[in-house]
Amino acid sequence: MTALRDAAMKSKAWPFEEARALLKRAEAGAAKKGYVLFETGYGPSGLPHIGTFGEVARTTMIRRAFEVISDIPTRLICFSDDLDGMRKVPENVPQQELLKANIQKPLTSVPDPFGLYDSFGGHNNAMLRRFLDTFGFEYEFYSATEFYKSGAFDDTLRLACERYDAIMAIMLASLREERQQTYSCFLPIHPETGRVLYVPMKEVNAKEATITFDDEDGREWTLPVTGGNVKLQWKPDFGARWAALGVDFEMYGKDHSTNTPIYDGICEVLGGRKPNHFSYELFLDFEGQKISKSKGNGLTIDEWLAYAATESLSYFMYQKPKTAKRLWWDVIPKAVDEYHQQLKAYPTQDIDAQVNNPVWHIHSGKVPESKMVVSFGMLLNLASVAGAKDAAGLWGFIKKYAPDASPEGNPDLDAAAGHALAYFNDKIAPSRVYRLPSDKERAAILDLRGRLLAYDGAADDEALQNICYAVGKEHAFEPLRDWFKALYEVLMGASEGPRFGGFIALYGVAETVALIDRALGGELAA
Repeated sequence: MTALRDAAMKSKAWPFEEARALLKRAEAGAAKKGYVLFETGYGPSGLPHIGTFGEVARTTMIRRAFEVISDIPTRLICFSDDLDGMRKVPENVPQQELLKANIQKPLTSVPDPFGLYDSFGGHNNAMLRRFLDTFGFEYEFYSATEFYKSGAFDDTLRLACERYDAIMAIMLASLREERQQTYSCFLPIHPETGRVLYVPMKEVNAKEATITFDDEDGREWTLPVTGGNVKLQWKPDFGARWAALGVDFEMYGKDHSTNTPIYDGICEVLGGRKPNHFSYELFLDFEGQKISKSKGNGLTIDEWLAYAATESLSYFMYQKPKTAKRLWWDVIPKAVDEYHQQLKAYPTQDIDAQVNNPVWHIHSGKVPESKMVVSFGMLLNLASVAGAKDAAGLWGFIKKYAPDASPEGNPDLDAAAGHALAYFNDKIAPSRVYRLPSDKERAAILDLRGRLLAYDGAADDEALQNICYAVGKEHAFEPLRDWFKALYEVLMGASEGPRFGGFIALYGVAETVALIDRALGGELAA
């Protein structure tokens, strides 16, 4: 442990950098409560997407890094702001009219359009928890509805009444003049309609801990701020939650970063110590737009897991959190193969390199062995030509290439074979476009065919790749990548792929010759 802790204390991996900053905070008195508290927040206004998962995955990586360099206990709270009013109806859910009839009601008071839970908020919370449990995260789930109604937040809400003017001073400085006229950090929940009201306060009574306001019909009401009758606007709620729970660390997207001084200021006004925070760049869809729960324009966790193992998604989340990332179907194969490349490198590394390897953080230091003797990209190419219906149909080719491999001994490869078939059938086959070769390309492909027919060596990736290189050079392809691009477009209907020599070794020399014959005969392009 000493060697590991020493390596962790100098590691440049971002989870260890954040963990060391937290250790300084804890040593300065933040851990007097007996533990260091991590929090992630979630707005259940729509179906959870991968960005939501990413916050928990990345926070867990920092938590595990902290546990290496410190013996102070840790906790992780996943907090759902499900008392928030539903401001708009998500586009990707059924029963739109039902939801429209419940606009501005707390999400836990909106009926579940799927008919499975007691509310829309309850449905989305259950989905989030199922996703997090799939990945084995250790966390405590907090519902804002329960937090407010149970009285757990009451002391902080009473303090917010006492320090209302100070909170409002922070908020008003950030608002346009028109918004300032009607803004209040308190949002009453109408006793009759159940809707969350955005109305100005006529009075805030610190002694009684009540607010007085007129509803939308001009009727005056006085409500206690405690017991779930009132919630805080989302920006004050952020800071108040930090103060109430004693949060030490929270990360959020770059779109929140301009609000950080507001969150911090309100936390301090309410007697808390602002936590360490980490702002990550946003996830983008295929058009470069921010992914959104209400639009449903990003990948869901279920969609990713239909085509790859959980660890590949964790690997994607680990990479460069301060850089905006395009989150679309085509990132999945690359994430799978890079993850296994790092797994294979791990046993050869010293401890200083291991703690900088993404797989250490994905597996909290308990790194498994990779049994992927065939890359995911190569499996996709195999799927494109093998005509297999399931993973078993690919294993005949895999066994010839790697005789010692088996579904039982290489479970990660077996799972990847099934995933590759699903990915190919759903995401590649529908858009695959074969073409006939040009005269120059035809001559080169015929030359390759002849050399493969004459080849009597082992199914060796490098030897077969050298044959491909030699043909491309002798037929004056410049740059050489145009030769390989032609091979993929003519033989597989794609513009790129893994090393072609490796594909020949996996698929078989005779099988590749037969594929060339089909392509040159016009069968594939037809």
